[in-house]
Amino acid sequence: MAKKYSKTNPALTALIHELKKQANENDAPIWKDVALRLQKPSKNWSEVNLDRISRYIGDKETALIPGKVLSDGNLTKKVLIAAWSFSEKSQEKIKEAGGKFLTIQELMKSNPKGKDIRILG
Repeated sequence: MAKKYSKTNPALTALIHELKKQANENDAPIWKDVALRLQKPSKNWSEVNLDRISRYIGDKETALIPGKVLSDGNLTKKVLIAAWSFSEKSQEKIKEAGGKFLTIQELMKSNPKGKDIRILG
């Protein structure tokens, strides 16, 4: 029988619930996809470096990382990045490149339909 994981972080549990609710209300399957990824054990979450974000995100797209953003490499574009968490060094490099970082919750509120968002990880 598969082991069922239950999340103990109340902020994460609330976010997963809110993502699923937004997916249903706005007919935006991207939020359900992110919720399902965040329900997995955290050891299986994405860890994405800045050079990978630079490589795969277009100018008008927003990067969404259901996990952590790490600082390896350089960010070569002004990019909006949303993630569960960021390393301190990655936050500095994003600011230096003229980009912005925010939480998944903030992105969901500002873009409820999930348009022009690419999930990395």
